[in-house]
Amino acid sequence: MRLIVGLGNPGIEYAWTPHNLGFLVVDKLAEEAGIRVTRPEAKSLLGRGELAGHEVVLAKPQTMMNLSGLAVRELLEREQGEPGDVIVVYDDIALPWGMIRVRERGTAGTHNGLKSVIGALGTTEFPRVRLGVQPEEEVRNRKDYVLRQIHRSEEEMVAEEIEQGAEAVKLILTEGTQRAMNRFNRRVTPQGEEEDSAAED
Repeated sequence: MRLIVGLGNPGIEYAWTPHNLGFLVVDKLAEEAGIRVTRPEAKSLLGRGELAGHEVVLAKPQTMMNLSGLAVRELLEREQGEPGDVIVVYDDIALPWGMIRVRERGTAGTHNGLKSVIGALGTTEFPRVRLGVQPEEEVRNRKDYVLRQIHRSEEEMVAEEIEQGAEAVKLILTEGTQRAMNRFNRRVTPQGEEEDSAAED
């Protein structure tokens, strides 16, 4: 059983914000697999079913972002799983919009939701999918930026990033984290071309 956790904030006011890309990827996976993520359990909304040939639990913690780890820890205890069974999907302001990075482990950077998960699990050893939301220009208040509504002009770009995030999760399930890193971890060169950087991060 794999536990796929999208990080975000509950509430309609947060539903379509950069900080909720994790929730939106889980919604995309649920739609593709015909799984309803509606069952309230372990401080989350859950859905169980099969995705890419694997039994999964899809989860959207309802604790607010900064306390996401409480939900993830409780879910993992209920499933009697290990941290490596979890795949965490979240927005990352350090990456440009449209960039997907897959990691096997690592620190949280500035992301408070991931900090909470790492603190609750007591380890950084779990795979994660990072979804870029970096502003094109420096912003005065990062919190306001990630909690703002996604603009109409950004909707096509956001939909593509959600699609790619879902594909990254499915590739982790079917072929492993390293293969997903090889496919999705690309660095943009000064000329604007992409090059492989699977070993990075």
